[in-house]
Amino acid sequence: MSSNNAIVLKKYIDPTEGYPKVGEHFGLEERPFDLEATKVDEEHPLLLRNIYTSIDPYIRNRIRNPKRKSYIPPLKIGQVIPNLTLAEVVKSAVPEHKTGSHVIFMSGWEEYTLVPKQAMGMVQSVNNPYNLPLMTFVGALGMPSQTAYVGLRHIGQPKAGETIYVSAASGAVGQVVGQLAKSMGLYVVGSAGSDEKIAHLKEIGYDAAFNYKKESVHEALPRVCPKGIDIYFENVGGETLDAVLLNANFHARIIFCGCISDYNNPNPYSLKNYSQILTKSIKVEGFIVMNLIPFYKEEYFREMPKLIADGRLKYKYDVYTGLESIPEGFLAVLQGKNFGKALSKIADE
Repeated sequence: MSSNNAIVLKKYIDPTEGYPKVGEHFGLEERPFDLEATKVDEEHPLLLRNIYTSIDPYIRNRIRNPKRKSYIPPLKIGQVIPNLTLAEVVKSAVPEHKTGSHVIFMSGWEEYTLVPKQAMGMVQSVNNPYNLPLMTFVGALGMPSQTAYVGLRHIGQPKAGETIYVSAASGAVGQVVGQLAKSMGLYVVGSAGSDEKIAHLKEIGYDAAFNYKKESVHEALPRVCPKGIDIYFENVGGETLDAVLLNANFHARIIFCGCISDYNNPNPYSLKNYSQILTKSIKVEGFIVMNLIPFYKEEYFREMPKLIADGRLKYKYDVYTGLESIPEGFLAVLQGKNFGKALSKIADE
């Protein structure tokens, strides 16, 4: 008898209630599991052993009160918290996924996943011609990087010589946005919450960066963006967005990816400078990566693995070890304490 322990939702929490608490809102559930006796069949064609799983801030939206409407439904109480996962096929009833091969699937925060027939279309085989580390497929090639790629291209429509500002620039999305924008000939500016993160941004090609904990965004932006802002990749919201609107150029584009400052805030910031959207003809567009990546998937998986293999796209990870470490990692992401893409290594490769 082995185990299939999991991190599950225990209680809903609204954004106005602050940060979720481990043990109260979510936490580890110990579950015995008979690996040998578990069968795969037509109804459940695959059994996966989860190795690396992503830890993403969007999960905060999935543990909200069901009365709050959003683009994605909340989880059910007791449900395993799902996230993009790199897994090994342990048992298979289908020829396209052989035992011992690796796949990407929205398995989530558990040791093993039995994949139902209706979800088989979401199982993606790992194609690894450049022999990249396995964590790459839920890290530098995972959902946050896809978000950076499609947001910048589809909404930002960058032109060489323009200025782009990226908030939360050292995070999973921001570090990719900056490097892609630099390769397109843009002047790239970012902000982050520590001097160590600022140094990292300079190392990966950011032209300018500032520590928002040491310098007000209202003071910093005119200094680091002397020609104004043409594109803003929005990850933060709140006062940062207000300052961007004042420093935005005419016909600027705001790629609205996230607003983490409001995710756990009992007193959300009230935007003051929204009239700038009208007077400067600013385009503000939100997007959900799963809606756009199908249009870019072929070129994304043609271009990005080679960039990583050639060392032209550098990516920093924040790896937590063991399933039980995931709650710590999730809170670190929400509180801005992580440095790079947060992952959990659930099992050995």
